[in-house]
Amino acid sequence: MSGSHHIEKVRAILKPDMLISLKDVSDNFYMELDEDFPDFESHVLIQKSSFDEAWPTWEFHPKGDELVYLLSGDTDMVLSLDGGEEVIRVSTPGEYVIVPKGTWHTARPHAPTSMLFFTPGKGTLNAYEPGGEPV
Repeated sequence: MSGSHHIEKVRAILKPDMLISLKDVSDNFYMELDEDFPDFESHVLIQKSSFDEAWPTWEFHPKGDELVYLLSGDTDMVLSLDGGEEVIRVSTPGEYVIVPKGTWHTARPHAPTSMLFFTPGKGTLNAYEPGGEPV
């Protein structure tokens, strides 16, 4: 575990005992998480994502809040609250948004954007609309 690692090739998983495990990114990365960490619901996945188009789906995390930290770019984080949308513009590197547990959310960038995500445990859902059929 010593030495440096590149977040796009090796992901960090914060375990309940506050120690970090490393996992190489693969085509089956997300399916392997459940095999490698049977109690993944009590872990936090730390990963970087870069995008320049609106996310095609909405996302939902039932196990806890998600922290989304802006590395570069300019985007709207969109939260589905009480049947409406709350749009939070994140445009200065270092800004972050906390997506509350159980809140559907998506992103709509104004420019190419890179963000660091601290995502709670398993159970993440994706759908084409908030509360829709999981994809």
